[in-house]
Amino acid sequence: MTRAAAKLHLTQPAVSTQLARLEEDLGQVLFDRTPKGMVLTEAGHRLLPYAEEVLSRLDDARSALEEMAGLHQGSLSIGGGATATTYLLPPLLGKFHEGHPAIRFFVREQPSQSVVDDVYMGKLDLGIVTLPIRPPSGVSSLSGKIEIEHWVEDELRLLVPEHHRLAGCASFSWPQLDGEALVLFEAGSAVRALIDYQIAQAQIDVDIVMELRSIESIKQMVAQGIGAAFVSQYALGHPEQGIRCQDAPLRRQLAVIYRSDRTQSVAARAFLEMMRSLGAPLSPPGTLA
Repeated sequence: MTRAAAKLHLTQPAVSTQLARLEEDLGQVLFDRTPKGMVLTEAGHRLLPYAEEVLSRLDDARSALEEMAGLHQGSLSIGGGATATTYLLPPLLGKFHEGHPAIRFFVREQPSQSVVDDVYMGKLDLGIVTLPIRPPSGVSSLSGKIEIEHWVEDELRLLVPEHHRLAGCASFSWPQLDGEALVLFEAGSAVRALIDYQIAQAQIDVDIVMELRSIESIKQMVAQGIGAAFVSQYALGHPEQGIRCQDAPLRRQLAVIYRSDRTQSVAARAFLEMMRSLGAPLSPPGTLA
């Protein structure tokens, strides 16, 4: 209830009052109050799909009205991982804002699975994810619900401290990282899963000395000599920076996702077309070679 109130920008008592009125109007108890939070009753489960349909139609109505106004008003919500929100989206958002200053942006940095969940729930217009993706918990399939468009291919490159034995090398092989101290992304992220898989495939042992969410924080830890790290090629200042893997490169496919069964807003359609036409922008100059 408290989280719902925060999302609606209301007080918790106000939300409780509205829910009580709804239950009174329907003559049904929709939630059981438990020590762990609110749980849908049988009546609540029966009402849920109708409520979701009402909200979906409301979004369609809002999109239709926005279309009448063109790009002179409206909003756009986008979610993506650290690489997308830090390096890929800002130049595109800047260009889009220059042409359409009245559009408000909401950008969320979050793991790919959270992006999938929020796009599915209608909380995000567009999402940038690492493929493959899986449905939200409790959803059997995304078929007919989520559209997936390949956007750009990314490669993770190895960064090492200044006086590291691999400093200055153009490439490395996985056996060379046996026993290496690594600064990695937090467990559970798509990038971390890719790195963990390759380490397991190489059958080497590494020392994970730190886990972080921020790419810039990871780069700074490497600069301080704490350990080596893998970051996106888009987080580097030049396409040839970073050390590439010569035997099993760390490549991933980034895609843009959106609901395929709902009407997109004018702003979402316009920004999606910009993404298609321009692709991934060049990243800003980096500080590490």
